[in-house]
Amino acid sequence: RYETFISLVPSPSALQGDVISELSSIGLQPEEEVLTDRGYRLDALVEVNGNKIGIEVDGPFHFLARELTGSTILKRRQITKLDEIPVVSVPYWEWDVLGQDHTKKQNYLRSLP
Repeated sequence: RYETFISLVPSPSALQGDVISELSSIGLQPEEEVLTDRGYRLDALVEVNGNKIGIEVDGPFHFLARELTGSTILKRRQITKLDEIPVVSVPYWEWDVLGQDHTKKQNYLRSLP
């Protein structure tokens, strides 16, 4: 049922919390766990130059051999087409190599398409 689907309580990961914190540090004021009009949930929604952009923090379960899973691809495609929100990904392995360096993390986020 749709009501059950949208009423699930999200449980953000530590990785997601770290990305959200750094988004805030660069002044983007992310909205967390945003439910789109079509019922999908985005990890974060930010506004850049008047445009809304969805941020998905992708841990290991979103990948098979570093390729996005079919369900993740479908979700992104539908959010982009139906909700008209472009979505960018923060893959766990790209974030992990930045370590604890806040400057590197903030520069990474600024460089996202």
